[in-house]
Amino acid sequence: MSRAPYSPWRFVVAMGFVSMLADVVYEGSRAITGPFLESLGVSAVAVGAITGVGEAIGFAGRLGSGPLADRTRAYWPLLIVGYAMTVVAVPFLGVTTVVWIVATLIFIERAGKAVRRPAKDVILSHATSAIGRGRGFAVHEALDQFGAVLGPLAVAGVFHLTHNYAPTFAMLALPGFIVIVLLLRLRKRVPDPSTYEEEFAADEPAIPAARTGRRKVARLPLGRPFWWYLSFATVTTIGYTTFGVVGFHLVRSGLATTAEVAVIYAAAMIVDALAALAVGALFDRVGKRVLLVVPVLAAAIPPLAFSRSFPLAIAGVLVWGAVMGVQESVLRAAVADLIPSGRRGTAYGIFAAAIGAAALVGGILTGALYETSLPLLVAVVAGIQVAALLLYVVWSRGGRSEVP
Repeated sequence: MSRAPYSPWRFVVAMGFVSMLADVVYEGSRAITGPFLESLGVSAVAVGAITGVGEAIGFAGRLGSGPLADRTRAYWPLLIVGYAMTVVAVPFLGVTTVVWIVATLIFIERAGKAVRRPAKDVILSHATSAIGRGRGFAVHEALDQFGAVLGPLAVAGVFHLTHNYAPTFAMLALPGFIVIVLLLRLRKRVPDPSTYEEEFAADEPAIPAARTGRRKVARLPLGRPFWWYLSFATVTTIGYTTFGVVGFHLVRSGLATTAEVAVIYAAAMIVDALAALAVGALFDRVGKRVLLVVPVLAAAIPPLAFSRSFPLAIAGVLVWGAVMGVQESVLRAAVADLIPSGRRGTAYGIFAAAIGAAALVGGILTGALYETSLPLLVAVVAGIQVAALLLYVVWSRGGRSEVP
């Protein structure tokens, strides 16, 4: 068995830089997509529809790309094609003022994420098996979020200087080009990331190689522990307040201006990265018990973030960022410990689609309750998180989970 030329940590960090630069492209464009569409004369309803359909494509598409990754094991091609769709579509947003073309480019960008995400998670699950999946996914998430902070700030700076969308979107072509170069180099140096898992004997469900080939592995059921875990993750996400509603509250209540909300969001992304690193390390030490922090913190967000006190509202936003960090790192890492490598693409596709649907439901629910009654919003979210805790107990005791 040949040893991978990059150490596991070096590979994970390199993948983190890829995600960081890609987030500069995506999050940078996302920061001005709404104002850009408004400048084209698009109504608020149409903006919501375009961005909503884009997000739906980004999540629902993984139901197809996940099983495709398992059947073909073409993880690198799927990853490269998915990133290419994103980094090519975004710079072209500034060269047209035709609304349907702009919408199509937005859909292509989101479809790119659907194509690449399950493959990327499988690749990371192999590399992080050698260093601790909690820490590995956390470091990747921290680098990713650095891009989420840098991208909007860079876009704001260029637009402030030029007052023109075309050069602002065009500027994002440079980090996009670097993303593809890095991916091609990584593929050349590490053509088969599963080498890491084989070499360091990761603790995944054992499947006798003599009796179970790759095609049979791809047909194995995901197992009861996975479905109970998915139920827990989905329900707690439904009760996780979206930042859009929080930002709406900050502006409506006069606690912050629109520009200040953007800065507050950047602060939340920093907390996201720090929380991912801290909880990721705890996950490798104490196991799945660390996931209990998600429903507990999520229940604390509404009474803080929707208060009329600026310090309490900021505290709520920072708690929101911490929960996001745990969701994007440890919740994903746990999937790899529940599923054999030959089925992880499918599992990650289903997981992402379910979380995306839960976020959509949660956003609608939170917005409706906010307009109805804040005390009711706090109570409903608390009740949802209690239900999530009960599902955690069922998952923890009712199946033979492989998570320590």
